[in-house]
Amino acid sequence: MEATLWVPAVLIVIGLVGIVVPVLPGLLLVLAAVLIWAFDTGTTAGWWVFALCAALYVAGMALQYALPGRRMRAAGVRRSTLLLAVLLAIVGFFVIPVVGAAAGFVGGIYLVELGHSRDRYAAWASTRAALGAVFLSIGIELLAGLAIATTWVVAVLVTT
Repeated sequence: MEATLWVPAVLIVIGLVGIVVPVLPGLLLVLAAVLIWAFDTGTTAGWWVFALCAALYVAGMALQYALPGRRMRAAGVRRSTLLLAVLLAIVGFFVIPVVGAAAGFVGGIYLVELGHSRDRYAAWASTRAALGAVFLSIGIELLAGLAIATTWVVAVLVTT
């Protein structure tokens, strides 16, 4: 196997892992791997495959933010709550490596909603809705990454 295939393949695998373990910009890395392959092959088919993968990337990113946000708004989670939770997630990322961002986000939503409603059951319901939205977002991003990876594998098999 030559470097034109294994380098993008390794980057795609690292990108898919980066989607699940949010340390790397996983979906962007998967798309970058296909770009490297398209640039290296230099064929029209390679660039069409990259264009299709870029469209899958854009669709995945759009859905990743639209669907979970709509779900959280339907559950009554305010935008200000999400903003404060994201800030706490950033702080948590630096305080507790790897899991700190998730802990800061979840704890932030719970604390802000508890402060708004003074009802721990309502705060926990909002937190559960936010957790479901986070998992939905990761799932959408993972599906987009897998679609890009599958498109690339099919292209490699067809063009080789």
